Amino acid sequence: MPATGQSHIRIARPSRDLAAAEHFWVGGLGLSVLFRAESAGRPDKHDLLMVGWPDASWHLELVHDAAVEPQSTEEDLPVVYLGEDVPHTLLARLEAHGGKRVQSRNPYWDTWGATIKDPDGYRLVLSTRSWTNSWPCT
Repeated sequence: MPATGQSHIRIARPSRDLAAAEHFWVGGLGLSVLFRAESAGRPDKHDLLMVGWPDASWHLELVHDAAVEPQSTEEDLPVVYLGEDVPHTLLARLEAHGGKRVQSRNPYWDTWGATIKDPDGYRLVLSTRSWTNSWPCT
């Protein structure tokens, strides 16, 4: 089957601390744990945590591998389009769960939302725009 708009997307990235990542993404943002696996000390396996909204066509896969250090840049940005103001309660919850509010490298995201760093240093943008009114990016 070719890739279509209905194809599921997995965003995979390393994590230093899966418990801290789960605390942020599940407790802070409100994603669900979709799957987890532990390596049980086997060298051919990794500790793994998949989080997302069960009805979404994407999920985030976080992998702990002591030999791989997360290396996020300021432009690695998953964006959640809320279509409304970013609730202060959500920002406070994300910060209480290990996130840190930061200024975006691109001022567009400061105008149209809020940027939060997760415990691994990856950024998450919560946009006040909706996907349908986000183009063109002006």
